[in-house]
Amino acid sequence: MQANATCLYSQREVEAVLDDMAAKITLSLESANPLLLCVMNGGLIITGCLLARLKFPLQLDYVHATRYRNKTSGAELEWKQYPHCDLSGRTVLVLDDILDEGATLEAIAQYCADAGAERVLIAVLAEKSHDHKLSVVEADFVGLAAPDRYLFGYGMDYKGYLRNADGIYAVTEKDLD
Repeated sequence: MQANATCLYSQREVEAVLDDMAAKITLSLESANPLLLCVMNGGLIITGCLLARLKFPLQLDYVHATRYRNKTSGAELEWKQYPHCDLSGRTVLVLDDILDEGATLEAIAQYCADAGAERVLIAVLAEKSHDHKLSVVEADFVGLAAPDRYLFGYGMDYKGYLRNADGIYAVTEKDLD
């Protein structure tokens, strides 16, 4: 499958973008005592890559909310795990692989706000450009602009696989069954 896909961003390009994102996040949050909230499973790789680049005190937790369930189209949001840490009064940075239609990230951000977070920010490795968003949620830190194609690599999956691809790839139309 990966052999048929189009490489949009190489590993070198993604790593340079992660360096840039880390610098911007550091500038914004280094004195905020933030809680980083990894969105599983897609946000796992970006979170791991960014953690090693953030040289200031922070706490880490995770949330697991999904709409895709190893498929290529979204459905109803399913909450699998809420954060363990107390969010009240905290600056929370939600980390995910991609901002696509926005429904999942909007629900997570709303959950954080409802749980008392003082400030909720969102960081995504990629943001898709299209006109069929389900939400008006916006990311505060965006690494890459992506076309409206199904993507995999660096946390993004194709039917549960290829999150570990060494770049960001677009699936061909014939592989989107």
